Amino acid sequence: MPADYAETPFASGYEFTEGSGYQLPEYPFEAPPEIASGQASHHHIVIVGAGLAGLTLACALARYGVAALLLDEDNTVGAKGASSRGICYTQKSLEIFERLGIYERIAAKGIQWSVGRTFAGSDEIYSFDLRQQSNYKLSSQPPFINIQQFYVEGYLVERLAELGHVQVRWKNRVAAFRQDGECATLTVATPAGDYQVRADYVVDATGAHSPFRGWVGASVTAKKGDDRWCIADVRFSKRPPVERHTWIEAPFNDNRAVWQHLMADNVWRIDYQMAPDSDPVAVSKESVVRERLARQFGADCELDIVWVGPYAYRSECIDRMRHGRVFFMGDAAKVVSPFGARGGNTGVSDADNLAWKLAAVMKGRADPALLDSYDEERHEAALQNVRVTNRTSSFLRPQPGPQKLFRDAVISLARRHAFARPLVNTGRMAIANPYTRSSACDKTGGQPVQNVSFGWADGSPGSVNELLEWAEGRLLLLVFGDASPQALQRLTAITETMPVRAVQVVGTEGMPMALEHVFDPKGHLQGACHVFGHAWALVRPDSYVAATGESIDATLVHSIARALGLKDDDDRPPAQLHSPQLGAEPPSFEAPSEEAA
Repeated sequence: MPADYAETPFASGYEFTEGSGYQLPEYPFEAPPEIASGQASHHHIVIVGAGLAGLTLACALARYGVAALLLDEDNTVGAKGASSRGICYTQKSLEIFERLGIYERIAAKGIQWSVGRTFAGSDEIYSFDLRQQSNYKLSSQPPFINIQQFYVEGYLVERLAELGHVQVRWKNRVAAFRQDGECATLTVATPAGDYQVRADYVVDATGAHSPFRGWVGASVTAKKGDDRWCIADVRFSKRPPVERHTWIEAPFNDNRAVWQHLMADNVWRIDYQMAPDSDPVAVSKESVVRERLARQFGADCELDIVWVGPYAYRSECIDRMRHGRVFFMGDAAKVVSPFGARGGNTGVSDADNLAWKLAAVMKGRADPALLDSYDEERHEAALQNVRVTNRTSSFLRPQPGPQKLFRDAVISLARRHAFARPLVNTGRMAIANPYTRSSACDKTGGQPVQNVSFGWADGSPGSVNELLEWAEGRLLLLVFGDASPQALQRLTAITETMPVRAVQVVGTEGMPMALEHVFDPKGHLQGACHVFGHAWALVRPDSYVAATGESIDATLVHSIARALGLKDDDDRPPAQLHSPQLGAEPPSFEAPSEEAA
């Protein structure tokens, strides 16, 4: 091994760990062909970082049939010294994982939950059941599944092998980068030597210590507090309820906060808030952790400590999520405190957002200008998630003065009055972020669409994800209610000249007017698209509404053009967009196939 290629370092100070640990898979290193040839290769898309965001993007591109190169400096999933990491996966992420083909593996391994309870001392001061909330209750996926992050990443690696299209290179560390008007050039270090690759687009999914920030001169807004926590992943003889339990003031933890979750393999994640500026070595010693656990669960509880690791969080947000040919996603773009599951899940949504846009551009279905909307949409989401999690951090670790007075008042009132209980802030649970500043969405669009159920024309059950699969990466036009012959003619013309597939959605009183139709007797599909009555909704491949309207007219055509990155003064119809690399094939206005149904 060359002297200048070091093993992957520990991440985020997790070198202070205890416990038997997790067994992570290891993937083989293969010497890249560029080393033997001495020639730089060229790829349309290079993804750097095979973590949660990078692997999700790679799988999504592979599902669209788009080739890419994925580089990772390690030879396994997870992170050295921090293999447990994120555990809570939101409904939106689970919907994305179903489209990618790994949801069933996650559901079989993980733990579903929807109820959360919050305590101050021995008093329950707030509770919720996400299945009763409109943001969650209609999807085919549950509100949350708890599973260790490395399992999800491992399933994504397996799925990549099944899908093809994406080449994964382990133990390939990007050591240098430059970009110009022609391409980006990456210098890659490996155990067998260095080589170079060129790319049209580079995606940085390397995490919070991204070197690309410095290489492109990106500025970052950051905030770091003195709050300290210690994770304990434990198997033990007692089995608390399968619910999210949190304590704002836990008597068994010196009246500091505690989180309690069950995840896969009958392992419980317990997060203990420590004293400010605690010594990470001291708080993570196994003997100290055992004392802490005994205070919570009793001295007679039998314990198997799987993994222990201290952490301190910070919030960061990059100024722009696109710098030239480089797109930032996941923790490389923003870092948030781990409250409300807004960390890894937003990285999954970053990947889902960028994947369909890159695929549309590569296939000649959209203008490259569409890629600018990635920053517009996901940077807005990043800022919102930073803001929301910072508020939770302030509630859990209030500064003396107004913050402390407000928290004490909320806890006191919540013990006695229902109106104050929603003010208890132990983490506002992550939902799909709306887009209000996107050049690719009309003012009527920007809202997420849940993976709700409906009926195919033959009576069999279907879901939004199946409709998106049928659309094959094109825009999906859902027309609710009856359609006149003139409207059907316009729809036919649109689907013959634009990368759009159209479906009539028939309600309880309507009649099928188009060959391509589905039934929505309960109105769930219409509600998920945020429209009522006779209307249409233009749905993107990432299950977001691009625009809505009432008539099949020029407004719809302009909305389609906008969703594909065409400016109002651009006279090119979307069908004339063309990629010399991959070509463009015209869509057809056909009925859903038996396979899709």
